[in-house]
Parts: sequence; C-alpha cells; structure tokens
Amino acid sequence: RRFLASKEQFHAYLRAGGEPGGQAGTEEEEEEEEDEAEKKEEEEEAGSCQSEPPAKRARSEELGQDGESREDAGAAEKEPTERKRARGQNKSRPCMKPNCYERSRLCPSVTQGCAEKCYFGPRCRFLHDIGEYMAAKPADLGRSCVLFETFGKCIYGVTCRFAQAHLGDGYQNIVNGDLAKQWEGKSLVRNNLSKDLQHQLRKKKFSFKKADAYLRGLAKPQGNGGKGGKATGLPTEEQEVFNCTTPQEGLGDSPECAVLSEQGEDSKPDALQSPRPTGSEEASSVKTVGPVTDEDIVKLRSCEKRKLEIQGKLYLAPLTTCGNLPFRRICKRFGADVTCGEMAVCTNLLQGQSSEWALLKRHHTEDIFGVQLEGAFPDTMTKCAELLNQTIEVDFVDINVGCPIDLVYKKGGGCALMTRSNKFEQIVRGMNSVLDVPLTVKIRTGVQEKINVAHKIIPKIREWGASMVTLHGRSREQRYTRSADWDYIAECAKIASPMPLFGNGDILSYEDAHRAMQSGVSGIMIARQVPVGALIKPWLFTEIKERRHWDISSGERFDILKDFTNYGLEHWGSDTQGVEKTRKFLLEWLSFLCRYIPVGLLEHLPQKINERPPYYMGRDYLETLMASQNVDDWIKISELLLGPVPTSFTFLPKHKANSYR
Repeated sequence: RRFLASKEQFHAYLRAGGEPGGQAGTEEEEEEEEDEAEKKEEEEEAGSCQSEPPAKRARSEELGQDGESREDAGAAEKEPTERKRARGQNKSRPCMKPNCYERSRLCPSVTQGCAEKCYFGPRCRFLHDIGEYMAAKPADLGRSCVLFETFGKCIYGVTCRFAQAHLGDGYQNIVNGDLAKQWEGKSLVRNNLSKDLQHQLRKKKFSFKKADAYLRGLAKPQGNGGKGGKATGLPTEEQEVFNCTTPQEGLGDSPECAVLSEQGEDSKPDALQSPRPTGSEEASSVKTVGPVTDEDIVKLRSCEKRKLEIQGKLYLAPLTTCGNLPFRRICKRFGADVTCGEMAVCTNLLQGQSSEWALLKRHHTEDIFGVQLEGAFPDTMTKCAELLNQTIEVDFVDINVGCPIDLVYKKGGGCALMTRSNKFEQIVRGMNSVLDVPLTVKIRTGVQEKINVAHKIIPKIREWGASMVTLHGRSREQRYTRSADWDYIAECAKIASPMPLFGNGDILSYEDAHRAMQSGVSGIMIARQVPVGALIKPWLFTEIKERRHWDISSGERFDILKDFTNYGLEHWGSDTQGVEKTRKFLLEWLSFLCRYIPVGLLEHLPQKINERPPYYMGRDYLETLMASQNVDDWIKISELLLGPVPTSFTFLPKHKANSYR
C-alpha cells in the first residue's frame, strides 16, 4: 500500500521531475496544483481543438485528467452513453504527413549519388543543392547512427538525423568498408514488392492460372438443379482433388518451384520452354544423378504437403498496427517461436498497394513465419493466395475469421464468414488448392455472445483441408472484454482432433499459459487481449518458458524501448520521415505498455486480466513515468529516445480506451 497514490500526488510527482518534494504536500498545495492543471488543460484543449476529432472534443470537455467524470453522481444516467464513446477506435485521428516535418526535402537522386539522373527531370520540386538543404535541416538527434554502426553504411546520407556520425568533408558519406562487406549480398528483410510485380498487378497482367481454373469450376452446374458452385470448384472428373489418392495439378513444393516463384509469372520449367534442346544445351540438360520427378507438372497431394509442426510452441498472434516487424523482432528475442504478419486485406494486395505489401515483410530471424489474409469472397482470396504462393516466402497462410470490427464484418469478412458457410467453404478449399504451404484459420466462438458455433464449424474446416485452427475464446459481441471461455476451447480441441487447435485469450502470465496447456490444446497464441498479452509484456514468452515471474526493472524496460527504436530506424529509415514513423509506432505501443503493473508492487500474483490499477508511485521516476496513461508522458518518453518532437506535433492513440486525459 505504500506505493498507492492519489491522482494529484501522481501527476505532481511527474511534473516535479521525480523530485522528493513532488510526492507530498499540503491539501492547499494539492488543490492549487489541481486548479493550475485544469486551467492548463483547458488552454491546451482550446489550442488543439482544430486538430482533435469532434468525438474526442466532446469527451474531453466532460472528462478530467484521468478520464473520471467531473460531474456529480446525479449524472449517472449518462454513464452508458459515455462508456460507449470511450470504446472502439479514434477514426478521425490527426495525420502528420512528411511535408509537416520538412518544408524543403532533398531529392532522392542526390541522396543516392546520381543527381544528374533525376527521375522527375525539370519538373522536380525537391532540392538539389546540399548546402541549401543542410542550412534548413533540423539539428541532429544524436552522435551515433544505428545503420552506420550495424551495416557500415547509412543509405540516407545527409538526410540522416544522425548524419554527424558518418559525414566527412564536403558532406561526403563515409563508408566502413570492412563492415559493409560482411553484409554485402545478404537479404535481411524478405518479401519486398518489386516494381515489376507492382506494375503487373496494377495493369492486371498477372496470371492466376490455378485460381481461374478453380473459380471456373465453381460456376459450373454440379448436378444440383443448375445452381452449381457448391464449393467443389472443379469439374466433376476432378472433384476428388482433395483426396490423398488423387494428384492435384499445378506447381509443387520443390526447389525448382522456389526458383520459378522468384522469376515471376512468365517463367516456365526448362522442359516446357525448350522442348527440343540442341548442342551443348542438350548435354547440360541430361540428369545423371538423382531421381527424375514430375513435381513441376503434377501438384503434391494434400497428404504430401509440407506439415506445420508447431505443436507446443509459443505463437505471437498477428497484431494490427502494433505487430510490426520491429516489434516482432523484440518478441522473437524474448522467446516467441512462431510469428505472423499483420492482417492484410486481399483486395489491396491484388491492387499492388505498397502499404499493404509492407505488412508481409519478414525479417531473417523469423524462422517460422506466416501471413494473415482478410477477405469475404472466394475469387479475391484464392487469387491472393496464388499470388503470395508464387512471390513471397512464408511457412503458412492464415485466414482471418475472427476480426470483429464493423468495417470488416459489414462487408462479409472476418467473423461474418462464420455465418456464411458456403462462401467460407469455397474460400478454404480454393486457397488450399493453390497453396504449397499449410493453410490455417483463426476463428472466434461465434458472433453472438451466448451462442457458440465454433464446435460445429471446426469439423468442417478440417474436412475442407485446413492444417490448423486457432480459437479465440470470445464472441464478436464480446470483442476483447470479459474473460475467455477456456472450458469451451477445451471441448473444441477434442472435436478438432487430429487437427491441431491453438487456444487464444487471457494469457498474461506463465500460470495462465500452463493452465491453458492443461486444457488439451496443441499450443497457445499470445495476442492483444485486454489489457494485453504480448503488447503489455513482450517478455511474457521468457516468463512462460522459464516458468517464473520476472520483476523487470524500469531500466530494463527502457532498454527494450531503445532496442525497438533501433529496429525501427533500421526498418523505416533514419531520415526525418523514418524517425517520425518510428515515433508513431512507439507511441502506439506505449499506449499498451503503460498498463503493466511491476511484479514487485503487486499485493498478489499474477496480475489479472482486465484489471485497471489505481494510481501508484513506482520505485523510481522512470517506473512512475511508464505507468502514466497521459499522452504527454508517452511523448516525453519518446523524446528521451528520438529527440524533441516537431512543432505542431499531435498524437491520438488508435484505441479510445487506451488513454486518460
């Protein structure tokens, strides 16, 4: 109890910068400080009213600094309305564009050392004079550049916000030759979108041979009165495509196939391109060692497909916004076995959107990696599966049938597929027919809160050809509230056998994980439960594997944030735009991290799910600062790592419930 504090003491301590005098004071002083804080908030609200969304302004007028109502108990009848406003997403968040950070930007051709070959030509609006750019460039944020120290070269040159570490005379970019040679030719991040592939997708020139064959089968009558299309997807003579005794047509999972997928759509096996080799070509094509296979012509049967052997492993769930590549590297370092990219919308991938393809990127340390797709119709989902099968390296593809948000649900995707069994079957069968890697499905218990339907759907998913199912123990109506139903997950695990079933929900300590494994599931998925699992405690994977509670210090937690910042600068860049993008995702993560309660301060272990702690003082100033749910304090932490924020900087967390004013 000695760590408990009032709202006034908590914020006075942080305003005092951790000085002992800021912890306690007379009642009069506390009242004066509270009045000053309220006046300051009113001024800030008046000044930032243009950039704040209308819903947030209405909420701010009625809330205090900690989110508690300023009105009397007589306003209790308004509570349901207020509570409704505090849920969901801040959909009209202010968006800071790159030109808000830099008025004058240097032309990319100058940064890359080929100013005479400017892509924009005489129409270029960027600066070409380095001296003029450096005169207006903001001050550097530090003396060491993580890109230069890690790779021996910083590709951002003079635009780097840590450029003093690698700039010589005349603004020449210095290169550490020995260190650069160690990384030469190595691909650290895979699954990038090439310009050629993007052009093919935008011009609709990419060939979906197998997907088109499956979709033609859906449109043909199958002897059921002319209606047709009952999820078989193939002509009558090929309806046994999913039987282990019948081969499937298409490319196989052979080394030759991997080469073909890199070359693109027009690539064909040598035997098909050159049916009549002559001369030296004929001699070189003769195979004298090893068996002659037909995997390039005849597709592998379902029983011959590569298996997804992840039973008993810790699976980091796909986390929208926060589950980016730098965060997955943090979790991988703490013991995550399986990682998955953020949910990607199949239609955006088929259109070649760079922002959507960025969600598929894979770091070389992610040894078991998958991607998650969201869609509502078999044509787009099947084509997208074939596209990814040919162009990127993944170990499995997951279908999102658990997304509860209205934007996805009203279009027939996410949880809505659980009520559209025919479309759901067509999607699973179609994707399974074009993929060479295992297909998994993530579902919820159902759509309505008290009506569970997962136990009816899981046997069908197994029959349709999926390799694994992940079950989140909540319905769509529950979203991320209340407790997950692990008794129901245990029942579904028995029904799913022999297909593996992973459980998901309310994993926040190693006791929770051990209790979940005792229910009979094949493994556990750690995701964004409220408060959260991996987002609030990325070291949770270490706790589970070592079966202990880790009383991690504020200094160790700050080092984790520092590593995330370095990974972010590597991934998004060390120029102004990259620094601010790293800051944005850091602040989004801090909106979850602030909910962590240090083990040494708890009255009883472990921290329970859905618990909101009272105001408390940490064991030092940094621990107290990290416990604040005030956006300004998160920005202060980001400034300790990435320097001062730009002028007119604003931030609003994605989820309304993540911050108290």
